[in-house]
Amino acid sequence: MHDGGPGQAAPSGFVGWYTRIMMSIGASAMAAILIIMMVQVVARYVFNASLIWAEEICRYILVWITFLFIGLAFQRGELVTVDILTIKLSAKAQFILKSIVSIPVLAFLVLMVINSYDFFGRFHMQTIPAVDFIWESITGHAAGVSILWVYHSVTIGCTLLVVHILVSLVAEARALVRMRDEPPSTQITG
Repeated sequence: MHDGGPGQAAPSGFVGWYTRIMMSIGASAMAAILIIMMVQVVARYVFNASLIWAEEICRYILVWITFLFIGLAFQRGELVTVDILTIKLSAKAQFILKSIVSIPVLAFLVLMVINSYDFFGRFHMQTIPAVDFIWESITGHAAGVSILWVYHSVTIGCTLLVVHILVSLVAEARALVRMRDEPPSTQITG
């Protein structure tokens, strides 16, 4: 799942569709944070009345953004890596090293997903205070929206990252096979 960096063609097919959907979600979420915080600043400094729920809602949106987009950041090569030595290796050696390093990362992510279900069982009764406050001020009773809606972001984000890593490894393996199968260039340069 490589989306093509600057100067490269935009992805097409499923990858392009997925990337566009994710970018739209990200833009909408960031716009929501911006609007909520602008309303909070105006309410606090112009009307001397604070929206006590604004920061909590923005924090939950930011948690979702973080976990939803870690896979996309991986896909685009935007995660921090220390590759000062690996960039000097051959493509095959880089792939082997990446595959070896991916094993504990994938194991950790799978454990996070598996253990999240135990976590869900423990905290399913906890509600989101900000949503309860907003709903109660409108209707007179609490909404009772579970905090699991926030915690699910970890499970979904880890699952997406597993998919991104596996797709990346498969794509790199296929590229290596194609490179091996291509005849050497007979073009003379100089």
